[in-house]
Amino acid sequence: MMPANGRKAVNIYTMGVCPGNPGPGGWGCVLKFGEHRKELHGSLPDTTSDTAEIMAAISGLGALKEICNVTLITGSSRLVQAFREPSPMSSASGTLNPDLLKILFFQTRKHHVTFVLASGQNPDEESRRCAELAREAVEEYTQINSPHDEDGNLIESTPEKKPGGT
Repeated sequence: MMPANGRKAVNIYTMGVCPGNPGPGGWGCVLKFGEHRKELHGSLPDTTSDTAEIMAAISGLGALKEICNVTLITGSSRLVQAFREPSPMSSASGTLNPDLLKILFFQTRKHHVTFVLASGQNPDEESRRCAELAREAVEEYTQINSPHDEDGNLIESTPEKKPGGT
């Protein structure tokens, strides 16, 4: 697993989801190095799926303890395209979150990162797991941030009645 330059070869799989797009979103990330595997996930209160995807990539790269050769497999074609352009900062700043993109850009300068688009039609096991982690993060966020009674029980929301309806 060690290429000629002596760096470890790591695969990072990422996925960002945002059911309301924008709205509460989640991200999932799986890091793999040989037989070693690490899962990460988190949520964002008011986001888009692209921003959640960038957070997954930032978190995955941030978890690396040394400089590595990274293949970053992402569900975002916009993110892959941004890093295929000569300057990700100028080409994608209008379409992706520029502040987070800047953080990701500087992280990619530390490592040797190749961005690859995950197959949407036939996702691999790790990409499916990232999507599960991202959905779990949204569910956790929603559970924590939904209204609760004084005993801590979740208050189920009821559909609003429309005026003049039955």
